[in-house]
Amino acid sequence: MGFRIAIVGATGNVGREMLDILSERDFPVDDVVALASSRSVGREVSFGDKMLKVKNLENHDFSKTDICLMSAGSTVSLKWSPKIGQQGCVVIDNSSAFRYHSDVPLIVPEVNPDAIVGFTKKNIVANPNCSTAQLVVALKPLHDFAGIKRIVVSTYQSVSGGGKDAMDELFNQTRAVFVADPMETKVFTKRIAFNVIPHIDDFMEDGYTKEEWKVLAETKKMLDPKIKVTCTAVRVPVFVGHSESVNIEFEREISADQARDILREAPGCLVVDKHEDGGYVTPYECVGEDATYISRIREDNTVENGLNLWVVSDNLRKGAALNTIQIAELLLARGLIKPKAEAA
Repeated sequence: MGFRIAIVGATGNVGREMLDILSERDFPVDDVVALASSRSVGREVSFGDKMLKVKNLENHDFSKTDICLMSAGSTVSLKWSPKIGQQGCVVIDNSSAFRYHSDVPLIVPEVNPDAIVGFTKKNIVANPNCSTAQLVVALKPLHDFAGIKRIVVSTYQSVSGGGKDAMDELFNQTRAVFVADPMETKVFTKRIAFNVIPHIDDFMEDGYTKEEWKVLAETKKMLDPKIKVTCTAVRVPVFVGHSESVNIEFEREISADQARDILREAPGCLVVDKHEDGGYVTPYECVGEDATYISRIREDNTVENGLNLWVVSDNLRKGAALNTIQIAELLLARGLIKPKAEAA
């Protein structure tokens, strides 16, 4: 007996990726419904060798749906996720709407799987921010070994984190440079082609942006509230794949060699770290891959027990769609959810 799954936001970058990953990983489904707003009704999206017609979220009955994968933004999630959860359907939400609620677990399965049991309070599980997801996958095994005191993160985030319009803007601006067309800037605050922008999401009163705050808050919630975190989030002219330069200060001694050995054995991590030209991973190479890649592992001798890492991952997969499916797989593996049809 398989599950009935609804994907809200099925026409977006992440929604389409969710459909692909569900098919790739042979998730046990009997029925998949693609949902979106009224303006997308009738469009088609692919699921394996099938084409699904997009239906209207407003008209869908979730009482017979087992799992809802929510990827339509915070506003939609705030309105719909509690209603869907009340109908007995488990919502795995990719937005920031419920990440910081104490009664909603924020999950990366390689990092804090035991926290999943808390989903029963609202029938909602939150998926972390894309930049945080890959970060904590790399940090968790190191924290278990040596105890992290402080993290300084600089992110180099691809435009796909801003959605299809952001990707189109990079493409159109890049083309404009070569054909001498007028440069149009609509999505970003400044030109993104052949440029970097030290600004993602809204500014807060303390001068940090909300994207930077998310890394701080989510790392503390999933890993350890005692860890000190500071972040600078930067948008770069890359279509897919987020990169992070991570400086870590530990409570106990840990060498670069020890860190390599630990990370090579850690779930979700893949170490590519040769001290030679090209002996590291770039965002271009991580596209379509599930792993969080770690390179440039080296000791920071300016602090006691310090390390530097370079962390790269496909933000549409591990940062969003893949992690969402892994959460669903975790619910199944722990016997926390069964198909409604079977239960009946």
